[in-house]
Amino acid sequence: MGRRRKILKILLVLFVMLLLAGLAAWFFPQEVLTVDSGPVKADVMVVMGGAWLERPQRAAELFKQGEAPKILVSGSGDYELNEQFLEKGGVPDAAIRLESNSHTTRENAEFSIPLLRQMGAHRVIIVTSWYHSRRALACFEHYAPDIKFYSRPSYFAYPRAQWRPKGISGDIQAEYVKLIGYWLRYGVCPIELMVET
Repeated sequence: MGRRRKILKILLVLFVMLLLAGLAAWFFPQEVLTVDSGPVKADVMVVMGGAWLERPQRAAELFKQGEAPKILVSGSGDYELNEQFLEKGGVPDAAIRLESNSHTTRENAEFSIPLLRQMGAHRVIIVTSWYHSRRALACFEHYAPDIKFYSRPSYFAYPRAQWRPKGISGDIQAEYVKLIGYWLRYGVCPIELMVET
């Protein structure tokens, strides 16, 4: 009887911890989903495809601040538009390289890493949306533990009041499902980053 009670107590504690974690994730997605390494110097920036044009805009800002001298644009759907936006933002064509085959965050990492190695990159900044930054960083670290990755996300529609008008509420909710899916399917664990940040 004592052993059964002990197991029930442990299960209850685990359930309460999961419930609290779920509530924290629901009410504080900015704190849970966002990873920002702060100002850093790197060899290359990777701009993730998708979302609005806030990602290449953020990369152009960081380029002008001298955080990295080269930019790798990753993603099949909008790489040309992102490249054009970077050039209009003051990034010279010679500083931009393209990875135009990836359709997912995992593919962004898998297809970009060989190019980063060809470019001699040891320190890389990942530029994406704030709510996508944890999973994106975890993916790159998972597939290339020999490279040091940093996150410098865009804060487009960061305040909660802007989520619906800017159309990102569904993206934020879907990100939790994707975090768990990437962990279970590919072994990309976001919890290690939560401990580090």
